[in-house]
Amino acid sequence: MKKTLLATALLSCAITAHAADQNEASSLSPVIVTATRTAITADEALSSVSVITRGDIERLQPLSVSDLLTGLPGVSFANSGGYGQQTSLFMRGTNSSHTLVLIDGVRIGSVGNGLAAFEQLPVEQIERIEIVRGPRSSLYGADAIGGVIQIFTRHGSRDGGLQPSFSLTTGSNHLLRGQVGLSGGSEHAWYNLGVGAQYTRGINACRIGAGEVFAGCFTYEPDRDAYRNQNLSANGGYRWDNGAELSGTWLRSLGEIHFDGSYQNRSRTVQQVAGSSFSLNPLQAWKTTLSVGQNLDRYDNYENRDFVGYIYSRRNQASWQNDVSVADNQLLTLGVDWQGEHIDSDTGFLGTRRNNTGGYVQYQGTFGRNELQLSARRDHNGQFGNHNTGAVAWGYHFDRGLRLSASYGSAFHAPTFNDLYYPYGSGNPDLKPEESRSAELGLSQRLDVWNWAVNAYQTRIDQLIALDSNYFPSNISKARIRGVEGQLGVNLAGWQLQGYLTWLQPRNQDGGPNDGNVLPRRPGHTARVDLDRRFGEYGVGVTVNAAGRAYDDATNVHPLAGYATTDLRASWQFAPDWQVEARLANVFDRHYETVWYFNQPGRSAFLTLRYNPAMR
Repeated sequence: MKKTLLATALLSCAITAHAADQNEASSLSPVIVTATRTAITADEALSSVSVITRGDIERLQPLSVSDLLTGLPGVSFANSGGYGQQTSLFMRGTNSSHTLVLIDGVRIGSVGNGLAAFEQLPVEQIERIEIVRGPRSSLYGADAIGGVIQIFTRHGSRDGGLQPSFSLTTGSNHLLRGQVGLSGGSEHAWYNLGVGAQYTRGINACRIGAGEVFAGCFTYEPDRDAYRNQNLSANGGYRWDNGAELSGTWLRSLGEIHFDGSYQNRSRTVQQVAGSSFSLNPLQAWKTTLSVGQNLDRYDNYENRDFVGYIYSRRNQASWQNDVSVADNQLLTLGVDWQGEHIDSDTGFLGTRRNNTGGYVQYQGTFGRNELQLSARRDHNGQFGNHNTGAVAWGYHFDRGLRLSASYGSAFHAPTFNDLYYPYGSGNPDLKPEESRSAELGLSQRLDVWNWAVNAYQTRIDQLIALDSNYFPSNISKARIRGVEGQLGVNLAGWQLQGYLTWLQPRNQDGGPNDGNVLPRRPGHTARVDLDRRFGEYGVGVTVNAAGRAYDDATNVHPLAGYATTDLRASWQFAPDWQVEARLANVFDRHYETVWYFNQPGRSAFLTLRYNPAMR
């Protein structure tokens, strides 16, 4: 990893020398809304951000959201046995429940375990993804300790007529995936409809042997664990001449997962997100937005063909946001959020409902070369009382696109219903909310030919919730996470290179028997390189992903070895609207685990036929 860091530094110096004579004008920066809840460019964000577009998705040819995001700065995943299996994301070394996930502005994630089911989100229904790293509780409330990820579903265009789209993928492990879409729009309206399905025989999720039934998944089932999914999405909107806008979105994903388990080995799932918003400008300097949404999920669990139980959760939410331009380059945002959570299960929980109401204010101002962002929020949780959070960020623009930034923010997370009340002795009603404080320093530069960024941060978490050796949740009094993230992008001679590197030190510091240990399932180093080029109607690319050593448990007894995988891809646009794509994943058939005893796919090949008029 030290050699990789040195190579990255030397490459940066070489490109700096080469670009000294290049045009200093910055390339266009994408517009994002997640970092501040207002529309800004990525260059204006005083936080570390990444944007994945629909073009990136079709270029990288992922089968899942985790395929797409693995190796990005600060992002790692733990997967329990292949496509469709439970997948947890760790942002900047924080818990998997510490990343807030939104779909079209609607908060998702199980009320029971606090996790977004990334494995159930259909990647073919996604238009773009915005990743914001660092605490955002001062804008979004609970859960945003590590960061925020917002997924935008595919949508129609107001400048085009009716446009159908189609894709069909086949590949290893009997994979078959199809998607059909219909989008369109006019001067004022836009809409998109999509339907898709996927099936794979899968792999044997758990590698456990006949004599090891008390490890890993606690059973011996040497079979393939299949996964199937059907999904539907719809969204649309209308914008009046006076600027008022009404929009709505809906996504439903139905899945069936087979897995290895001692008392259940199959689940049927429902993930659904629905939302609507209305905005208008009562005054030229004032924009107000009202939005409502609902996220629900359901798991029906089986042992072979026998029904063994269910868990159902629902989150209703509403918000009112006001953006007021108080002067040139100065924006004041005030708002209030409400959410109501409800859980239902055949096993019974001691608590099944709670509400949260939060009010927030944010100021954004630019003064010459200086940028300033201030935010504060007060949440009232019906179960855990009041929590105050805040953040301050400052940026300074030097010549030649160079910018220095510094920030500090606090955040909190309330224990989930599973943490508190899960039956069979697995819940702890005495848990306390988690609270964090984070500081960050960043340096970045963007020019036409290349861009780079380095961010260093430290996060301290009090009362971190973690599982002990008996899988019982308890509070760790103190944990400290330190990290450094680097990014480098180059567009030169037709080649597109993007590199990412993360160094992470997530430590238990509670003074107990696990003091100084690494927090589970967080690799100490990750790196990723994407290299692509088009030759007329042909495209080629390669992705290399690497992760360092991690541990599966709080006691650091079960190590997860480091690994590196290589993916190759190619495409041929044989007609204006048609393209065939090929991908060879894990080319060298590396064996690795991100969860102890759970397998990952070996070498796999995939072929896709795509029809998309937007490729013209």
